Amino acid sequence: MIKRRRARKVKIGNVEIGGDAPVSIQSMTKTDTKAVDSTLNEIRKLKRAGCEIVRVAVKDDDALEAFKRIVSRSEMPIVADIHFNPKLALGSIDAGASAIRLNPGNIKSRQDIEVIIRRAKDRRIPIRIGVNSGSLSVKNGTVAESMAKGVSDYIKIFEKSGFQDIIISLKSSDVSETIEAYRKMAGSCDYPFHLGITAAGPYLSAAVKSSIGIGTLLQEGIGDTIRVSMTGDPLAEVEIAKEILSSLKLRSFGPEIISCPTCGRCEIDLAEIVEGVRERLKEMKKVSLPLKVAIMGCVVNGPGEAQEADIGIAGGKDSAALFKKGKKIKNLKQEEVIDVLIAEIKAF
Repeated sequence: MIKRRRARKVKIGNVEIGGDAPVSIQSMTKTDTKAVDSTLNEIRKLKRAGCEIVRVAVKDDDALEAFKRIVSRSEMPIVADIHFNPKLALGSIDAGASAIRLNPGNIKSRQDIEVIIRRAKDRRIPIRIGVNSGSLSVKNGTVAESMAKGVSDYIKIFEKSGFQDIIISLKSSDVSETIEAYRKMAGSCDYPFHLGITAAGPYLSAAVKSSIGIGTLLQEGIGDTIRVSMTGDPLAEVEIAKEILSSLKLRSFGPEIISCPTCGRCEIDLAEIVEGVRERLKEMKKVSLPLKVAIMGCVVNGPGEAQEADIGIAGGKDSAALFKKGKKIKNLKQEEVIDVLIAEIKAF
């Protein structure tokens, strides 16, 4: 079991962050905020995929007007992403944002920050202090040290104003820098952490960098909410985030599939079976039990893995042996396997 760093609890809408709350999943809309219907459609898709908090860019006055309409119709809590312009932060709070994100790299005026804090305090919403290495001036020390110092200095303004509904993020596109920055902050405060690797690239790069960076920190008990940053479909961000949390046993989102990579011994179309089962499970929203389903290709490791799983198969020549709760039940033809596995999962 992972022993999590004890962080104070804050709420973004109806989602708790920190304390004993589950590690939550975030994403960000990639539509033009001014396109209200498109943005709301993306939010609906993200929610169905398992996203729990969504961030929306508010970059100018036109985006703010659209943001007001988006907030009123959104199906999940929205964080307003604010850079450069403190007035947009105030407008987003008034529009009903569940939280706002401020960047210490580009909103620096103490007077502006204090006004934002007062407004957020009045509306009882948290503020994420989110620093990225790309928007921070590094003068002395490492990038990680500069990020940690930048956030620490920013926090002092909040604490002097009596505001502690804070969430912290310290993101770099470099995995090691990100890990180092969060480790430095972990021992100096009890605010909850939003984890992520910024500018992580397209799908494969984002999946690898995020799994290493976010996964390392979560394994150490650091982190309360996560966002996988990816160039591309935001639904894939949520998919990767769910896999990270599932693999560390921090959350369960339904049956876990384990399957072998296949080799020359495999005499069954295992890839087709695995993909068929995965697609059918996506459609089964009510299946949330943390079952282990083994889909194995041959007799080397297949029977052992299948016996250790809740439900499993071990492939033969155009066939497979079905196992349930450690016992072999029957032999199946290849064309039967997907339907039978799904039926067994439903009946479990």
